[in-house]
Amino acid sequence: MANNNDKKAGKRMNKQEMTDVLFDFFHANSGKSFTLKYLFSELRFNTHPTKMLCMDILSELTTDDYITQIDKNVYRLNDRGTEMVGTFQRKSNGKNMFVPDGGGDPIFVAERNSAHAMNNDRVKITFFAKRKNHIAEGEVVEILERAQNSFVGTLEVTKSYAFLLTENRTLANDIFIPKDKLKGGKNGDKAVVKIVEWPDKSKNPIGIVVDILGQAGDNNTEMHAILAEYGLPYVYPAAVEKAAERIPAEIPEDEIARREDFRGVTTFTIDPKDAKDFDDALSVRKIKDGLWEIGVHIADVTYYVKEGSIIDKEAVKRATSIYLVDRTIPMLPERLCNFICSLRPNEDKLTFSVIFEITSKGEIKKSHIAHTVIRSDRRFTYEEVQDIIEKGDGDYKEEIFAADTIAKLLRKKRFEHGAISFERWEMKFDIDETGKPVGIYIKESKDANKLVEEFMLLANRYVAESVGKVPGNKKPKVLPYRIHDTPDPMKLENLSQFISRFGYKVKTVGSKQDIAKSINGLLDEVHGKKEENLIETISVRAMQKARYSVHNIGHYGLAFDYYTHFTSPIRRYPDQMVHRLLTKYMAGGRSVLEQKYEDLCEHSSEMEQVAANAERASVKYKQVEYMSERLGNTYDGVISGVTEWGIYVEINENKCEGMIPIRDLDDDYYEFDEKNYCIRGRRRHRVYSLGDPITIKVARTNLEKKQLDFSLVKSEKDSLPSTQGDGNNKNWKDNNKSSHKKKAQKHNKSRNNNR
Repeated sequence: MANNNDKKAGKRMNKQEMTDVLFDFFHANSGKSFTLKYLFSELRFNTHPTKMLCMDILSELTTDDYITQIDKNVYRLNDRGTEMVGTFQRKSNGKNMFVPDGGGDPIFVAERNSAHAMNNDRVKITFFAKRKNHIAEGEVVEILERAQNSFVGTLEVTKSYAFLLTENRTLANDIFIPKDKLKGGKNGDKAVVKIVEWPDKSKNPIGIVVDILGQAGDNNTEMHAILAEYGLPYVYPAAVEKAAERIPAEIPEDEIARREDFRGVTTFTIDPKDAKDFDDALSVRKIKDGLWEIGVHIADVTYYVKEGSIIDKEAVKRATSIYLVDRTIPMLPERLCNFICSLRPNEDKLTFSVIFEITSKGEIKKSHIAHTVIRSDRRFTYEEVQDIIEKGDGDYKEEIFAADTIAKLLRKKRFEHGAISFERWEMKFDIDETGKPVGIYIKESKDANKLVEEFMLLANRYVAESVGKVPGNKKPKVLPYRIHDTPDPMKLENLSQFISRFGYKVKTVGSKQDIAKSINGLLDEVHGKKEENLIETISVRAMQKARYSVHNIGHYGLAFDYYTHFTSPIRRYPDQMVHRLLTKYMAGGRSVLEQKYEDLCEHSSEMEQVAANAERASVKYKQVEYMSERLGNTYDGVISGVTEWGIYVEINENKCEGMIPIRDLDDDYYEFDEKNYCIRGRRRHRVYSLGDPITIKVARTNLEKKQLDFSLVKSEKDSLPSTQGDGNNKNWKDNNKSSHKKKAQKHNKSRNNNR
């Protein structure tokens, strides 16, 4: 292959000549990869100077994207086409990026070359000629699919013009609105605006008002704005509500006759004190000493909501109920979720049930699935049941004691089998009649919560096994499963390295059960320590996200080989899918189309995540609103995040999180040490590390941006020279003597829901 280059390669070449040889060689062998050793031999770069020059040129060609280094000292021509399809990522600072389909390095797209593509649009780009020592750059030539064209913001209306001012971080420009397209909007109103045009030479997109949400600052307006920002519905379609009104509440006698009748069995619901949609109930009946019948009864929503109906289509679109701080945005019309389907006390209700015969030692002797009718005897709150468990007295105490005892045994067995125990607290607000937060409290999971949870898990697992667990030579029928993959090995290794700085260890290799037990051991070890919440957060990040799929891989976090969602059909669409399929299969029906249900699973997983983001945004808004009346107050807290732009602090008293901007730490020049999750002063070496206790003052609040800023309250020791901060590991000083010399690197702390 090197014959054409023999003449050049045989003599001492200058840099340009060798670059031409290498470039010609790679183009002649497009698609093939070559080791450095092979190139030296084939191109007759035999002397040390020619080899060194070759390596320098290869490095430059790699930087300039002419060739790609696919492994250590292995190269090939970068032969991607001049056009690519992928996702456009818009940045308000103009540093837009294109992410190719199928992966690959992002490609820079300057604002002038963006064709006004919006964030997450699917686009086609063409490459520019690569500039020496510059990153790859491209130009959008076609917008294939718009991801979003509606935005939420505040109207600025004058005599001559109107704009929508947005806080959207991916939209650098305000949206111009013609005066005749305001839909009655006034200055200061929150509105939803749809972009209808963005002329090539115009700085601002042009939009029309789709909906007026109300005056900025009003509670309803702001909650609706959060929903609209995430593309979620904030009103229920009138046609769907009318369809629900036509559904009769009375249960036909012939339907009752077809079902197992549990109306004479002690049955109760256990829910939060503010719940209205009771979609699960427990029946408890003593069969004999040491043997109990426990029924898990779930609202039979699909008896009322038929597949393909107008109500079902709306439920598919929503896929989940949304729980903001002060309200529920239901998946189903209120008549169904709070009245007809809700398992309210002293009313006959249709249910889909899993019935277990369980010993007092937690051994399941018999079980079956049936369509049933129940009549709840009592509506309990979690607090009421907890009180009965703790004090030993109250309504249906014998049944509650039995269920609690069995639930604890089931839980114990689950953890012995490798389930992971993440005891996550939940922030709750006391809200007045105007929606204003007047107090914050932390909701923790107690025995009453765990009692209900354990029987719901048992029912979900049993339903999944009833369909998915078949003899080895048979293919199971299609069913949506709730799946959870094993931890990301890289993230698990990062967790191991991080916790080692606190003196803890966790297994990163071994069986699934071994790793799970090791994580549980870590969580037990940090319980009650100042770093508990921090290490729990990092541990959760190492986990994959649970999702829905018809392709079962089991649920790692619960240590179940088969698991589904069957127990909440009022608020989750996958549960309705499972109800319908289970009914079909119990009647001898054939399996359904796999792809149809996989698409529904993917949609449900996506909507679950969007709803969770909106819920977090509402919590953040209320945090900022609550703290806005406490400006200047001083609190003790703990450093919950460290970035190059500041340190995040969580207040001990109420768990509100805010940030101390790096610019406000004016006693030194601070640099970010990504490896050790800390910032360090260059001159005085003061260290602020994850998990450190700290005292702050509430400095600024911005409701529009949902931002809470703190300032540092300095103690006497802060005025003294410091060579070591409050780091959690005594070895940090020795390991990092020179780290303040390193350039600050970027680290972005993320929050993930992994369960």
